[in-house]
Amino acid sequence: MLEIEKEKVVEVLNRILESELAGVIRYTHYSFLVFGFGRIPIVAWLRQQADESLVHAQQAGEWITTLGAYPSLGIGPLLDSHIFDIASILRESLEAEKVALHLYRDLLSLTEDRSVALEEYARQMIHVEELHAGEVDKMMRRPGAIATPPDRGTAPA
Repeated sequence: MLEIEKEKVVEVLNRILESELAGVIRYTHYSFLVFGFGRIPIVAWLRQQADESLVHAQQAGEWITTLGAYPSLGIGPLLDSHIFDIASILRESLEAEKVALHLYRDLLSLTEDRSVALEEYARQMIHVEELHAGEVDKMMRRPGAIATPPDRGTAPA
């Protein structure tokens, strides 16, 4: 088995940490901006996503310190269109999921055949993020629609 490039792996893990911490803030912020009849289940879902992002950030931070490095104190970009309808919130969430998927795939490419544990972690996170992106995509569809409209592309990028 080949040796991992520790500096590159830690760099990607820190970007994952920052991205997931941004997710905590983003989903919490979104939860304050939901109004109307569907508020309670949507707020609950958004706060569940914030909790999940925190767990993901903690996992990345643990990997960073396991590798003997220092976890970033930074926070990734916070997308905010300042439009508060549910569709806009979901579109921004889907964009954030695509960023996370890209980061976890970067981690996989750096660890594949080099570290079983880190490779498995990356694969598990890709699995989770792809499922989540698929759920967000389904939430964005019109009721009764089976497929994603062609102008939006597919969710799991």
